[in-house]
Amino acid sequence: MTNWQPAGEAAPAPPTGWYVQPALSPTSTRCYAVAASIVVALAVAACGSNARQDANEPSGNFTVSVPVATFPALQRLAQHTHLVLSIRNAGSKTIPNVAVTICNITCAYPAPPGAGTDAQAFAQDSQQPYLANPSRPIWIVDRPPGPCRFSCLAGGPGGAVTAYSNTWALGALQPGATATFDWGVTAVTPGRHVVAWEVAAGLNGKAKAVLANGSVPSGTFTVFIRSAPQQTHVNDAGQVVPGP
Repeated sequence: MTNWQPAGEAAPAPPTGWYVQPALSPTSTRCYAVAASIVVALAVAACGSNARQDANEPSGNFTVSVPVATFPALQRLAQHTHLVLSIRNAGSKTIPNVAVTICNITCAYPAPPGAGTDAQAFAQDSQQPYLANPSRPIWIVDRPPGPCRFSCLAGGPGGAVTAYSNTWALGALQPGATATFDWGVTAVTPGRHVVAWEVAAGLNGKAKAVLANGSVPSGTFTVFIRSAPQQTHVNDAGQVVPGP
């Protein structure tokens, strides 16, 4: 469409030269600048805080006992079993966040290569070179400790898993109360294996779990997994159950 012009007047010549009108007006530029400064301020506040990660974790020793620590010493391939640890608060103070770490062979630090939390929980490192992730499962975790919601139902590590290697936590534990960690697992690698465990009273190292004698609550299970799979059959209800 041609712009209307009064009679007798010629249309103005189009602008010449390199200059064109800016894409943003001064007002728009100021608005975007303010918005950008707010975003930067929020990022600095989130990432530049001087608060320590362990700032809210109390320091000290928290006495516990381990009344239950079980894992079958003899297993078969494809057999479903449970590793169960019950942790009782044997002291007079509330434990901030009772946690258990599962290790390969030992939970001592520093651990030899392939031991400790170098491998994933219920796994061992492969000796094959140039692997991006050398960890290979000895057991598959079918049911981790804690509430079984979205992650657990999808085959994940469950609601009690933490960001710390091979560590699950069940929260605060009142004096006299007991927390039970129960891993449902299925054996997938035959041979002799050692699973180690260690209890903590918090996740950041300030709250320490100790036994009545002052030692660290920890232990190991030595397990032999037979290469012959467990015998199973389908019962009248259509379920796969152990037995010939």
